[in-house]
Amino acid sequence: MAADTPERIVDRTIDRIHADSQLKDAGFVMPSPHCHPHCELFYIESGDSSFFVGGDMYELHAGDFLLLPPQVFHYTRYPFGPCRRSNVFFRKEDVDGGIAELFPHGRDFFGDVRVFRLPDAYRAQVGGVLAAMVREERINDARTAPMMVHLLHVLLLLCSRECEFLSELPRDIHTTDAPIVRAAKFISERYADDISMAEIAAAAGYSPNYLSKKFRQAAGIGVHEYLVFTRLQRAALELVSTDHSVTDIALRCGFSDGNYFKDAFKKKYGVTPREYRK
Repeated sequence: MAADTPERIVDRTIDRIHADSQLKDAGFVMPSPHCHPHCELFYIESGDSSFFVGGDMYELHAGDFLLLPPQVFHYTRYPFGPCRRSNVFFRKEDVDGGIAELFPHGRDFFGDVRVFRLPDAYRAQVGGVLAAMVREERINDARTAPMMVHLLHVLLLLCSRECEFLSELPRDIHTTDAPIVRAAKFISERYADDISMAEIAAAAGYSPNYLSKKFRQAAGIGVHEYLVFTRLQRAALELVSTDHSVTDIALRCGFSDGNYFKDAFKKKYGVTPREYRK
């Protein structure tokens, strides 16, 4: 049976660990930004890449890992030339509790965006484990699921021992495209208000038309689409963490039209707000 590719698994719930490795060139364009209900471990084997993640932007280089927790919006570009990267998709429950405790903050480590670096001396060893995971992905038989758990644990053990964990991201990780970050942060802070494109552009220091062009280049999505995405993500959180009514949550998250909120929510999550809450 053929294994799923990352393009087929990123937007659905997974029942086992998946792995992939691909070479991307500067002309590659990610079809669209997305988030998914599982964790993703992204590793740069060679080259460089640019990430728009949860309203921030990073540039990663060979030897860098990026951990993406569930439901974090992200978009990847390769503007600097060829880049070989590996992806591992897993659920939090796939990580052994004893191994999780070896990371900074323990299990909480896997609930936030993290960047960590692998020294040159250990890249061949880690690369071998990732290559074994990709081979196992292609085999995809009855032994694949437990084998993937074993290999993920080996990978995480190596990372916990050898990697440099960045508590504060240095300047060579953060991109210089600060205006796009300012626009995204303005949206994250003011999503509940009736904000206009002109206000978002003013926060970025760009004209509305120029911001629209630059934001789509960097994030793979339009400014208004990102605003709606942010509002929907916040609404989903409130649905499962509060007892506010669906109508109140829609209003609290910036939606003045209840029907539009319900339609947009179902398009993104595949179920109505009430079904999502259940």
